[in-house]
Amino acid sequence: MADETFTLTELRSRVAAFNRERDWAQFHNPRNLAMAVSVEAGELLELFLWSSDDGPQPPVEERGPRVELEMADVAICLLSLADRLDIDLSEAIVRKLELNAAKYPVDKAKGRMEKSTEL
Repeated sequence: MADETFTLTELRSRVAAFNRERDWAQFHNPRNLAMAVSVEAGELLELFLWSSDDGPQPPVEERGPRVELEMADVAICLLSLADRLDIDLSEAIVRKLELNAAKYPVDKAKGRMEKSTEL
């Protein structure tokens, strides 16, 4: 299955239906959903803990399959937050890419790791 299989709108609808079926809206205020994004991102990061730059990523082979599940958890929480705040995530991503392109012009930023204020 490729990323083109479902649009963000379809995924957002599926996540919303999943949450609705379980009556979870009562727990899904924006603050809690923002915290959940952070928690799930932390669980993803934990899978890579103690990796060396030149070693396997993640460092323990058994963790590999869990990476995609934790990535999905981050995305599910983010889609839930977008749904709760009525934010079009696709539009937000495009707008942020446009802002980043202005902050990090190719001629100054290509191949560099500095922040925009350091270029």
